[in-house]
Amino acid sequence: MAYSEYNMWLQDTGTTPPPVNSKIKERILNHWDNINGSVERGYSGRSLFFDNDNISYDPKRIRDYARFLASIGINRVCCNNVNVTPRAAQMITKELLPDVAGLAAIFREFDIRFIIAVDFTSPRLLGGQATYDPLDPAVISWWENAAKEVYAHIPDLAGFLVKADSEFRDGPAALGRTQADGANVIARALTPLGGTVYWRCFVYNCMQDWRDTKTDRPKAAYDHFFPLDGNFDDNVILQIKHGPSDFQVREPNSPLLGAMKNTNQAIELQITQEYTGQQIDLYALAVQWEEVFSSPVSDTQKMRDLMGKEVSAIVAVANTGLDINWTGHTLAQANLYSFGRMACDPSLTARTVLSEWVALTFGENPALTQPMLDMLLKSRYTYEKYTCPLGLGWMVNISHHYGPSPEGYEFMKWGTYHRANFEAIGVDRTINGTGYTQQYHPHLTKLYTDLDTCPENLLLYFHRLPYSHKLKSGQTILQFIYNTHFEGVDEVEEFIRLWNTLRSLLPEAAFTSVLERLERQLENAKEWRDVVNTYFYRLTGISDEKGRLIYD
Repeated sequence: MAYSEYNMWLQDTGTTPPPVNSKIKERILNHWDNINGSVERGYSGRSLFFDNDNISYDPKRIRDYARFLASIGINRVCCNNVNVTPRAAQMITKELLPDVAGLAAIFREFDIRFIIAVDFTSPRLLGGQATYDPLDPAVISWWENAAKEVYAHIPDLAGFLVKADSEFRDGPAALGRTQADGANVIARALTPLGGTVYWRCFVYNCMQDWRDTKTDRPKAAYDHFFPLDGNFDDNVILQIKHGPSDFQVREPNSPLLGAMKNTNQAIELQITQEYTGQQIDLYALAVQWEEVFSSPVSDTQKMRDLMGKEVSAIVAVANTGLDINWTGHTLAQANLYSFGRMACDPSLTARTVLSEWVALTFGENPALTQPMLDMLLKSRYTYEKYTCPLGLGWMVNISHHYGPSPEGYEFMKWGTYHRANFEAIGVDRTINGTGYTQQYHPHLTKLYTDLDTCPENLLLYFHRLPYSHKLKSGQTILQFIYNTHFEGVDEVEEFIRLWNTLRSLLPEAAFTSVLERLERQLENAKEWRDVVNTYFYRLTGISDEKGRLIYD
């Protein structure tokens, strides 16, 4: 089957989603595609854009892809990974720019402007400079000349994306300069050309000693960037992850979002399911994003109220690749569709956008659309149940991040811990602990600090509590963990039963591919259930009050 016959929501009949009418100026996809053809955190096959250390693509497929994106309102695309390799850094040189320009030209047909991820050390790496110090005159001149060369090939380039001082990537801090110094030297080179610098705020200490209980990774973005409010040039946009940890199943919104009143900001989401099932497990991200956009930022405002004001762009890490169905899991196509629609209008509900996607992709037969919609809407909560409830997060296998490993990161340098022992679990992030809650608006500081008002689904994100602590339902924390892990497996089994009833209503390829993923999800859910429940049983010695099988 050709990919044009197994596409996403757009059919050859010309059916399209509602027209784009967005108050959000920039709706951006970041691809983490490597120039060797692999994709970091990619679960849909190899890169659409690269192979064998060169720009390499099928023009027809790229044109289809650009059409898909334009139909849901995407108007900016970065095709290369923010972790820029030395070869990918050459995308802004004369050698590779003609090929990059050819790719950008296809997206231009659909009013989508290109972004290129660049290496902050490029003046040294590519230009032979002795330093990449943003205040050095030779470095300033190098960026100006490099920008002119790029814009000579791609005059409508939206700008450069930069990840610096993060996860072993050099940046301005390595030279005693501020993040604003680093962003502004590139921004000033782009100013006369109409370009923007998209500067990622994922800057934190990734060499933390696990014995250090005061250093707290969620505090890092605010600590690094909030003091610099007003120091960034007008054509710099700070790209802030929606949560302060790292795209977990559940975490609060970053306190940095909306806090910098004199700095352009973008909210960054992750469509590719790094910590949410990797496009093996069903997970409709629209449900999570609806919560992100409807979460409070003060006593009077919701996150969506900042869109188009303090937050001027919405960005997401893409989930597409060369797989025949584009996204590995056919139903994961819904996540790309949902991002585009919600980036245009953050007030949309998950039910609305998922209903649209199901109807556009499979037709409007209620016998099909209603069960599928029910599965999608429930999928986030099901996944949360058998993985990490109550805001715990992480507990995954290191490196590849799929499947359970309760202490996988507990003693690692990355600084993401639940600190479970035989009597308590969770991280105290109140003023008596790491002090993280103090970064929020006073209304939220009070909300998260008070055990009576802290949302229970984030309880262990903000508090360290004994396993015997009773939730509002009357369950202890430990019994809740046991119950939800058993319930999650039951719900995946129900997904499979329900999906099997739809066979006669679906194309065989779509039915078979989704069933295969659901069966893999069931095995994953069982592993999570047994590993996590056994882990806590062995820690505490407390049995499941319902007497279900937990291994000792």
